[in-house]
Amino acid sequence: MADQYAQSGEDEPPTEIPAIRWEEPPEGPVLVLLDQTRLPAEEVELVCTDASALVEAIRSLAVRGAPLLGIAGAYGVALAAARGFDVDEAAVAIEGARPTAVNLSVGVRRARSAYRAGLAEGGDPEQGARAALAAARKLHREDAEASTRMAEHGLALLEELLPGGGHRILTHCNTGALVSGGEGTAFAVALAAHRGGRLRRLWVDETRPLLQGARLTAYEAARNGMAYSLLTDNAAGSLFAAGEVDAVLIGADRIAADGSVANKVGSYPLAVLARYHHVPFIVVAPVTTVDPATPDGASIEVEQRPGFEVTEVTAPQAQVAGAGGGIPVAPLGTQAYNPAFDVTPPELVTAVVTEEGVVSPVTAEGLAELCARSGQFTAG
Repeated sequence: MADQYAQSGEDEPPTEIPAIRWEEPPEGPVLVLLDQTRLPAEEVELVCTDASALVEAIRSLAVRGAPLLGIAGAYGVALAAARGFDVDEAAVAIEGARPTAVNLSVGVRRARSAYRAGLAEGGDPEQGARAALAAARKLHREDAEASTRMAEHGLALLEELLPGGGHRILTHCNTGALVSGGEGTAFAVALAAHRGGRLRRLWVDETRPLLQGARLTAYEAARNGMAYSLLTDNAAGSLFAAGEVDAVLIGADRIAADGSVANKVGSYPLAVLARYHHVPFIVVAPVTTVDPATPDGASIEVEQRPGFEVTEVTAPQAQVAGAGGGIPVAPLGTQAYNPAFDVTPPELVTAVVTEEGVVSPVTAEGLAELCARSGQFTAG
């Protein structure tokens, strides 16, 4: 079994490169992104000078993950305002870059609302730009704080459901610092368990077809000295059958009003396995991921990705030959089904963990109360 054992913790971890940051060089403000498509082979940054560059970065998954997309969306609006572009046009383009992740829309609308308010106050575009940037920075800070609180609530829930520690947690896709202003969502809970000596093993789904688990979650687990093992997605069933999973922790890209959860494709099968094997299935996401305007799972637009992501394999720094820039693994002309997300019904979700607390059982009433308590939902 491919394995990675926990480090002693005596060595200092390598310096983290932030997933996103705003800079103001002499030639004008820019948004700097860690290019996640190049990890783990190399840490390369992308510099966005306008909204179109950010849209391409979002579509190519150079920047990804629901909370981080919200932050990026807000900074993108601020960037358009600061550089004198049409803010409404930029907002529409950024918001449409990935339809399933509701945080992207939340971030865009928050910064656009701040821009309009600033503009209305004095009629000065520069004042509007400053207001948009302030809103983006505020959202960035809020997400970092939310990450800390989600980790606390999630760890407390694990201790309640699984007293005694020694947790063996299965996760899917990537939910750490690469998707957040802080240390992440589901990964942040596992990291808190690790730091508290409560994590026995982190099982990492490789997450086909783009391998966010293998490339990114394993990368973050290794950097944090966590005990982890990587598995192919279709090996999860045998892991459950062997009694090696104590809990499943995933993130979310959109949570409908009824509690249906859209997350990286492959999450729904894990929920079914967890229910059959009587294992808690826990979703960890900020309140901004809850979308009261989406009534149920059937109403969630699921992004369809290009087929070449399935018919080709792309590895950082590998020689490429396919139409999509990867190595062909299927006959030329093969049609592929490639939804980016699937939807898990609320009855399969043990709990939704947010910075405002835990909703369990997951019901429309419980989520509505959470949203009302958070006070984060504003018109844009």
